[in-house]
Amino acid sequence: MATFPPYPTHHPTGPAGGALRHAHWWQRNWVRYGALITLLALSGLVILALVREQTGTEGFLVGLGLAILPVPLLIAAFRWLDRVEPGPWRNMLFAFSWGACAAALIAIVANSFATRWIATATADPSSADTLGATVIAPVVEESAKAAAVLLVFLFRRRDFTGIVDGVVIAGVTATGFAFTENILYLGTAFGTDQLTGDRGIASVTAATFFVRVIMSPFAHPLFTVLTGIGFGIAALSADRHHVRRVLLPLSGLLLAMGMHAIWNGSSSFGEYGFFAVYAAFMVPAFGLLTWLVIWTRQRELRTVREELPAYAVAGWLTPAEPFALGSMRARRIARQYAREHAGRPAARAVAQYEAYATSLAFLRHRGRRGRAGADFVVRERELLGELWARREVARPALDHAARVTAPPVPVMIPPVQWPLHGYPAAQYPGQPSYPGHPGYPGYNPYQT
Repeated sequence: MATFPPYPTHHPTGPAGGALRHAHWWQRNWVRYGALITLLALSGLVILALVREQTGTEGFLVGLGLAILPVPLLIAAFRWLDRVEPGPWRNMLFAFSWGACAAALIAIVANSFATRWIATATADPSSADTLGATVIAPVVEESAKAAAVLLVFLFRRRDFTGIVDGVVIAGVTATGFAFTENILYLGTAFGTDQLTGDRGIASVTAATFFVRVIMSPFAHPLFTVLTGIGFGIAALSADRHHVRRVLLPLSGLLLAMGMHAIWNGSSSFGEYGFFAVYAAFMVPAFGLLTWLVIWTRQRELRTVREELPAYAVAGWLTPAEPFALGSMRARRIARQYAREHAGRPAARAVAQYEAYATSLAFLRHRGRRGRAGADFVVRERELLGELWARREVARPALDHAARVTAPPVPVMIPPVQWPLHGYPAAQYPGQPSYPGHPGYPGYNPYQT
């Protein structure tokens, strides 16, 4: 196999680098991160005080204990969907924090204000509550949750490359929002039971827990995922398609608001309205979106298998790596092999290698379709450099995984011996090619 010198680290020395060095203080990353963390922390403190005021300390603790139960399962499900090209944990942490703190605070304040204003204007509190639940709440809550997806889309663009990324960020944001909302509802229900003396399975707390945690823990994530899909499709569009990149997220947001409104209005459809909406809308929508995400995940793996062979031909990857990196089973075997033979740091390096290789495949795919940004060459060099730095650990593990998972191939006697009649072997169609083979086109890893 051809060998190359260590890949150079890219340092911005042009205008972009100078711009970063001479940026104003408010443009520095630590200032932005500090402001964001401060905003989320203050929102969390305020929402904590508001929820505790409405539920009481005991109700808050009961609601917290019950509301947290579905959170690990939902986070694990979204993380599983993101296994092909795992996004950084900081994005998921931001999304959950935004949903649980900022979005929940916006929703509580805006919904309360709007409902009181409608009740005062119409002098009909009951209709104000219905209108607030079916019209105001879906618009306010879905807009507040969509803000997190928009922020990641704008400021963490490298981590937002397709539908799965939109689904994951939107779903985790909605999981955080539902977590805070469930604390409020369950804590309030517990307070009601304390006043009425109800206990056990017939209590308001048990009924609320069954509806919100057992039957519909995916309700809020399902609504907001529609917004995430809109942003994900927009991320697949070329930068020049400005109208499409605006209309697609808006369309997803409107669909999320519409489904949220139908869900909230189910109680007004009669005695069995909730179950009718659940069976007619929620279950089919959940199944359809699950199929869409899994299909998208399989398409991503196919993209990896189709795009990475070009880098194997150039010598950056071994011939077996594109196959192994395009199989989730082979990836898992590679990480296990590295952990067994070299410990957890090696397994972590293999996982990073798999993630960088997947990002490289997606980048090349976008480039071939004319959707790559102006930093295509710089980004490609960065990803190749990350792969090259981990090749000593990752390649043996991936080659082992490829051998274990490769389908059996029947051994056949070749009808012709190569080379034939003195012609170079590389001129014959179908002759295996590899870096360093006579006649193989040269490749300069430093050529841009």
